[in-house]
Amino acid sequence: MSNNTIGMSDKSSLFPTYNRYPITLVKGEGSRLWDENGREYLDFMSGLAVTNLGHVPEQVKARLTEQLDSLWHVSNLFHIPQQEQAAKLLTERSCADAVFFCNSGAEANEAAIKLARRYHQKIANTGRYEVITFEQSFHGRTLATLTATGQDKVKDGFSPLPDGFRCVPYNDIQALEAVITDKTCAIMLEIVQAEGGVIPITAEFAEAVANLCAVHGLLLIIDEVQTGVGRTGRWFAHEHFGLKPDIFTVAKGLGSGFPVGAMLAKQYLRDAFGPGTHGTTFGGTPIAMAAVIGTLETHIEERIPERVAEISSYLLAQLHQKLGANPKVKAIRGMGLIVGIEYDGAAGDMIAQMHQEGLLVVSAGPNVIRLLPSLRVTKEDINAAVAIIERVLAEQTAQVG
Repeated sequence: MSNNTIGMSDKSSLFPTYNRYPITLVKGEGSRLWDENGREYLDFMSGLAVTNLGHVPEQVKARLTEQLDSLWHVSNLFHIPQQEQAAKLLTERSCADAVFFCNSGAEANEAAIKLARRYHQKIANTGRYEVITFEQSFHGRTLATLTATGQDKVKDGFSPLPDGFRCVPYNDIQALEAVITDKTCAIMLEIVQAEGGVIPITAEFAEAVANLCAVHGLLLIIDEVQTGVGRTGRWFAHEHFGLKPDIFTVAKGLGSGFPVGAMLAKQYLRDAFGPGTHGTTFGGTPIAMAAVIGTLETHIEERIPERVAEISSYLLAQLHQKLGANPKVKAIRGMGLIVGIEYDGAAGDMIAQMHQEGLLVVSAGPNVIRLLPSLRVTKEDINAAVAIIERVLAEQTAQVG
């Protein structure tokens, strides 16, 4: 974060775990947000790829309102029909056969790691437990998922970290091959390293990972927490490369702002998670499932992934046209509506200036401006956002020479 962000007051009753932007948002509708003073913002953050259908989408709101009037919570010791309905909507549109619902992306990734280990130790009887992950990845902030994350900054002060993780450079086939041993149970990766700078996987590396998993009997785990549910122009980003992961995870965009995550897996892994092996108190509640069902129904009815594939081409074309001549713009990259603009210099002050001009964006590392607009974003909103980005970058470039 830049120096333009603010922390919590010493009088606050909250832990100071966030450097917060100096904005208090109180209302949202579609791609617009309003602060406590009534100022309007164009939202190209979507709550970090969460409010993917825009703020307060009607069909999700209707589903939640109906559920709030009937039942909130019963615990997973009882049958919850809404879970079956939501799981079917997911499995019918993916390579997965079974779903475990939880509350967040970190919990979904934690479940994926546990499932991979337990399958190898109790079903396949290999005794394997190591998971290979990649530098600059981000998988969560539980002890296991922060250990899996390939960024040292999230691990500082939390030693000793759990054993069983190896981390290698992303898109480096030789480095990956070199660390596979008879202890390796899975390879865990993101199709786009969102927090690590919006770095997409290469087609060559995707193919190599799939081949190595097949040759060595490893499970392929794909973290789709930020890229899943339509954001890249497919239901799930791994579809772009023909990958069929054994396990994959989704969360952020799954509930349109309601906290929910899911771990999905192939049929043959079902027995590894029998009764008593894993659980959650709040995962898969009727309320959470109402949000998921409303979200997925909207994606299906409005053909959201197909829409993203089309509108994202327009966004990228506008960015290349307007920013291509700026000598400080090193790269414009991404997949679908997750886009990174790499600048030759710190991005924090420019992001703060964009906020001041009414456009909400976020960083992805110190030098990358990350764009995460609503999947329903219009060309008019794209034009408005790109105009602000062009102007701010031009001013910054002129200042630094």
